[in-house]
Order: sequence, then C-alpha cells, then structure tokens
Amino acid sequence: MYNDIKLEKGLYNLSGRSFTAALEELDPSSAYAGTPLEKLDAFERQLKRFNIRISGQDCDCVEKFFSSTETAVLFPEFVTRSIRKGFDETILGTICAAKTVANSSQYLGCDLDDSETYTTASEGTTLPEATVTEGANAVTLAKYGRLISASYEAVRQQRLDVFGVMLRSIGVRLAASVVNAAVTALVTGADEVETATTTLAYADIANLYGSFSAFDMTTVIASPENAALIAAMEQLKDCSADAQGRLIIPLGAELIKCSAAPEKKIIGIDRDFALEFITSTDLVMETDKLIDRQLDQITVSINCGFKKITPDAVKVLKIKSGS
Repeated sequence: MYNDIKLEKGLYNLSGRSFTAALEELDPSSAYAGTPLEKLDAFERQLKRFNIRISGQDCDCVEKFFSSTETAVLFPEFVTRSIRKGFDETILGTICAAKTVANSSQYLGCDLDDSETYTTASEGTTLPEATVTEGANAVTLAKYGRLISASYEAVRQQRLDVFGVMLRSIGVRLAASVVNAAVTALVTGADEVETATTTLAYADIANLYGSFSAFDMTTVIASPENAALIAAMEQLKDCSADAQGRLIIPLGAELIKCSAAPEKKIIGIDRDFALEFITSTDLVMETDKLIDRQLDQITVSINCGFKKITPDAVKVLKIKSGS
C-alpha cells in the first residue's frame, strides 16, 4: 500500500525508469480500481499520504515538502511535473506525428521515397516501388535547458500553486526554443507555392490547401503577424475555435500562431504524417540538489531533434517580396 512505501533518493536513479514509474512498481495503480484513489497515480498518492496540497484554497507552501526526509524526496518530481506540464502545453504535441526515444545523440532513422506515380498495374508488369532506406543524414540531438536560481529561503513560503505556475512558465519558454528546431525541420526542403501578390490573401491560403494531393492540410502554422492577418480575413468571420482555443479556418485546418514561423512563409502540414520528435532524454533535473534544499542553481534540460517523416505532408506558402 502507498502508506508503506519507503521514499529515498535512489528511486530517481533507477536505469530506464522515471521516479513515478519506480513508485508505480512498488505501488501499482491497478490495485486501486474501484476505490476513491483510482484516479490518482503513485506520486499523487504519496502527496495524499503526507497531506501535501499543491492546489486549492488550502494550498501548502514549498516548505511543506521539507517537513521530513521522505517528503523532501517528492519535491523534484513536483518541480519536474510542473515544468513538463508547461512544456507539453505548447504546439509540439499538435504538430508532431510521432515521438522516438533514441539511445544516442545521433539519430538516422529511415527515409521514405514514394515519388513514383500510383497507377493501375497490368498483369505481369512491375508494380511502382516505394523504398524505405536508412536515413542519409543523421539528426544531431541538441541540448535545450535552463538554469534556475532560487534559494530555499526565497521560495520556502511561496504557495505551491503559484510556484507551480512559475515552473510551468519555464516549461513553456523551454518548449518555445525547441519549437524553433521543429519549424526549421518542416521548412527545410519543403515544396513551396507563392502568393499571387505581395499581400497575403485568402486565395493564397486556398492555393496552399490545394497543393496537397494524397495528404490533407490539417494545420497551418504562421507567425503572429500572419496569423492575425489570416484571422482578420472576411472569409473567417464566422469561424469557431477548437477545444484549445485555436481557430479552425473554413478549409478545416487549425490555425496555429507560432513566433518561430518565418515572417515570409506560412507552413501547411498534415500533422498525422509530417514530423518526428526525437529525444534521448525526458526532462532532466538535478534531483539531489533539490532534495537537499540546494536550490541556488538548478538546471533542467532535454536533448531532442526533429526529422521530416513524409515530405509530401508539408507544403510552404511563400509571400512574394516587393520589387
């Protein structure tokens, strides 16, 4: 039972397993089916065990985690979850078709050549060929991170919900730097169409939509300026937003505002086929320092990169430059 788990630093250092995964092995969530605790995971049950409230009117302060040596062990997971929540709230989950965990900083993967025309084949003739080969160019995973400076004395009286929001904001900004690499991977080598004039018009967006053949344009990625221009178009005046508050344009695509998008380019993708997110690590924290209240300089980082899966699932609209 969750009340009998011995919490110690070593739970963070088990090869190939996260802290929560280590707790789940000791205290499986499946054992709580049909009980009031069935909606909690192993970490959340430990918060309940020690009555640590991380939200709500009676939310505790940071120092509650350090009321004992065991509860201090829970603090790094709280920090990691808060930052990861901010990281996951960005567009990465929307624009990536698949996630791969690599075992090194170099990733080859596979390349698909499916350029031959799909036609009806007569009996006895050779079928058109699609080839999958080992990747010609390795993706080098880059390290993205942040140094967090905050002494224990500075944060110990801070409410956990407010501190959690601060950490989430770090996750959002960290993901924003990663999104730059994702956009670069999408744009590089993509087929382009050009606007009719130097002014972006709805007809140009429709032309981008029409440049997709086998795949669909599910998502449009545009800079804040271009996204505002699209949103202000007459054809979009009656459009509604999706559950995330993103605008759905009349062509059925989700409009995503992204500061990493080039000013003179609008990216259309089929999110189910376009991009692979590659990482060799989850978010990495210096857990020992957090447990020991050495918060003065803590780093959070992730190693990741991107690879285009299906080139035909990405098209770019280039805004014509003035003469």
